[in-house]
Amino acid sequence: MTCDVLILPGLFNSGPHHWQSLWHERQPQWRRAAHRDWTNPDRDEWVAEMEEAIAGCSGAPVLVAHSLACMLVAHWALSGSPLKVAGAFLVAPSDVERPSFPIPAGNWAPVPRTPLPFPSMIVASTNDPYASIERTQSFADAWGSKLVEIGDAGHVTTDSGYGDWPEGLRLLDAFCADITAQQETA
Repeated sequence: MTCDVLILPGLFNSGPHHWQSLWHERQPQWRRAAHRDWTNPDRDEWVAEMEEAIAGCSGAPVLVAHSLACMLVAHWALSGSPLKVAGAFLVAPSDVERPSFPIPAGNWAPVPRTPLPFPSMIVASTNDPYASIERTQSFADAWGSKLVEIGDAGHVTTDSGYGDWPEGLRLLDAFCADITAQQETA
């Protein structure tokens, strides 16, 4: 892995057997954003906490976001921050406008529809209970993200069989290699 990584867990944080936690355990040099309240997330507070985490990185990191944190990335991109990120690897974005979203959407809705000002890839399941593949495709179209469908993978969590998730790590490695190649040719 040739890029700095900032892990952004979603709602309720990622437990010890979640792929984000396992990857971080093997890559302790990666940073992980912390939030004061993982259960009742306030968008503006989470954006400020993400800003602080990015500021703590040695360079422009690749964001590795899951679930609600994908929406966090989209809202942060609208915040006008002067900080830079190299790209965003967005896994199973939650549709905060969907009735099945597990908490009241509050100030997370509506879903931002502005192109992200950095390279991005969405990794999506075709049977995610928190976002249909059609909605996820619409997020990818709006954000200018490459969409990679991984089949019936639920919400890409430990409960849906995605603990270590080596294929996800391969996708992240390829995404980072693409970013590095783009930077070298720029």
